[in-house]
Amino acid sequence: MQQYLTLLEKSWFELHRHYHFSEPQKVFNKLIAAYSEKQRAYHTLQHVYECLILLESIRSDLKDAYSVELALWFHDAIYDPQAKDNEMKSVELFEKYMAQDLSVEIVEKIKRWIIATQKHESTNELDLQFLLDIDLAILAASPERFEEYEQQIQQEYAWVESEIYSIKRKEVLAHFYQVEPLYQTEYFQQNFEQRAKVNLREILDEK
Repeated sequence: MQQYLTLLEKSWFELHRHYHFSEPQKVFNKLIAAYSEKQRAYHTLQHVYECLILLESIRSDLKDAYSVELALWFHDAIYDPQAKDNEMKSVELFEKYMAQDLSVEIVEKIKRWIIATQKHESTNELDLQFLLDIDLAILAASPERFEEYEQQIQQEYAWVESEIYSIKRKEVLAHFYQVEPLYQTEYFQQNFEQRAKVNLREILDEK
């Protein structure tokens, strides 16, 4: 965890300098605690860290990079593998801590974006396209990281009977494999699409 904290702290307090949060340290501590909860294996500080690293590489392509960054911070802030309303609960947490510090327009936009990470439907909104692609970038990770990711997801669903998990997981991965294109932005299509499809094909062949 410690190896992620330096970048996470830098990201958060740069957001604070931009938005002037009323309680930056309190909210930062809450988010760090949330992403460190014991039921998580993939949806952790590691995931936020990996998302923020990617954000830096495409920041200049975004219309409102600060809003995308803040949405990434909150998109999995509430995560219970057995619940169906994680995104909605994450939105509620975002609103609780951030609404007083941001314009109504920005609050509504980020809430909408967080909800969009549930279904990953196609959109014409460039910043949201990048947000969704960043969230799915793990599918194009190195073979080692992709294998670790699969183990982490399985760990989060350890409460599901193994045979049922295997069937359901295969359905999810097959869906991602069949979506053409998987990523919505030209940048991710050019740099991530092929690697993601190779990873997905290999894991599907194993299952």
